[in-house]
Amino acid sequence: MLLTCLLSIVNFFITAPPILKDTATPNVVLIFMDDMGYGDPEVYGGIPYHTPNINKLAASGMRFTNFYAAQAVCSASRAALLTGCYPNRVGISGALMPWSTVALSPKEETIASIVKTKGYATGMIGKWHLGAKAPYLPTSYGFDEYLGLPYSNDMWPVGFDGIPITDTANKKSKYPPLQLLDGFNPVMPIHNLEDQSKLTTIYTERAVKFINKNKNKPFFLYLAHSMPHVPIAVSSKYKNKSGAGLFGDLMMEIDWSIGEVMMALEKNGLTKNTLIIFTSDNGPWLTYGNHAGSTGGLREGKGSAWDGGVKVPCIMSYPGVIAPGSICNNLAATMDVLPTIAALTKTKLPDHKIDGIDIISLLTGQPNANPRDHFVYYYDNNSLKAVRQGVWKLVFAHQSQTYKATDMGKDGFPGKYASMAVPMALYDLSTDPGETLDVAKHNPAVLAALNAIADIYRTELGDDLTNKPGTQKRPAATIQ
Repeated sequence: MLLTCLLSIVNFFITAPPILKDTATPNVVLIFMDDMGYGDPEVYGGIPYHTPNINKLAASGMRFTNFYAAQAVCSASRAALLTGCYPNRVGISGALMPWSTVALSPKEETIASIVKTKGYATGMIGKWHLGAKAPYLPTSYGFDEYLGLPYSNDMWPVGFDGIPITDTANKKSKYPPLQLLDGFNPVMPIHNLEDQSKLTTIYTERAVKFINKNKNKPFFLYLAHSMPHVPIAVSSKYKNKSGAGLFGDLMMEIDWSIGEVMMALEKNGLTKNTLIIFTSDNGPWLTYGNHAGSTGGLREGKGSAWDGGVKVPCIMSYPGVIAPGSICNNLAATMDVLPTIAALTKTKLPDHKIDGIDIISLLTGQPNANPRDHFVYYYDNNSLKAVRQGVWKLVFAHQSQTYKATDMGKDGFPGKYASMAVPMALYDLSTDPGETLDVAKHNPAVLAALNAIADIYRTELGDDLTNKPGTQKRPAATIQ
């Protein structure tokens, strides 16, 4: 009897889910990759290069297998991450150009602005892409400091061969010079691929400096790498080191960067009180061929509403709260990061409506937890192209970019784009993650349930495919 009791006690401590810590001021490091596909990190099947530090991060925490970016494009995805809202709710769509006349509204609250109310130091490093010039840069949205590029690293007057463009007939010549900014101030021009090769190291060194500087206070660090978005470039530390081409070299350098951040936390004794989130803004830009990553077998990629475009790798580590080596198969999304951080830091949520959901119950392994019931796939300006609930994904008839009908590019040059007419179809993602087998006629009740969810969003956020305007959208800022 005594032995049975002892075994029961031991089993409880082995299997009981972790609980939240008493502290209300955990540090948060949010690492956001650009165009990293679901299949790129080694722990998601990435080959033949190795990512030991990302592997270590996964071993220390939770790897998500059904984690989604809000949309498969840069600015929209970043707006969703920082505000906890579908991007069309806050008036952001597509990828903003350097000359765009819209930006994220400063009236929107961000992760940085809400944790600042709790005394957090806040820093952003890397790609912003929610407003190209002052005052629509990170320090106007809750960040104490900023170092990075205002938009994508391919928005520059340089050809795909890395040579500056002198022919004014070339549309890329219209881009302004690309500048690394510190706050609002240009500090380094990005003239060529050699300059691009310095970015990962510059960002990493600034991240380590931020951690060292703020080790005695709670902090939020948003590290938004510019790569593996093209053009890709690596420093001499990793060039020709992977044996897997330039993309493999880049994955090794990105992994080094993650390791440097983890080491800085460890050296400062901060690992046990820090939540690290590692994820991506969307899937790979497959038209760039060997300079693009992998969807891990998912359909299509960036620029679509297929899962190859929006299902992304995500790893979260928080020792003592998230069980090491755990895997979460539940649905979750980048919009959920803001409310989850708010709950962990005991911070008040924004007063206006958001779409994110607190997923602490998933992080702590609570039995039967399923905080996110569904996810909707918007793309283009405001087209509701699909909806997912559980294992089911209903795709509505629409026009879609496709990589299937064109040749891929190579060595930094893109292939040609193509589009296709997509019919309505229902997919069971548990057996068909590649979205190839339409099972609509066998599941009328599922169709009805998913259509009902879609109608709610068409009313709130609108839908260009059905000519619904939406009643609960907020405007973006207008740049004068």
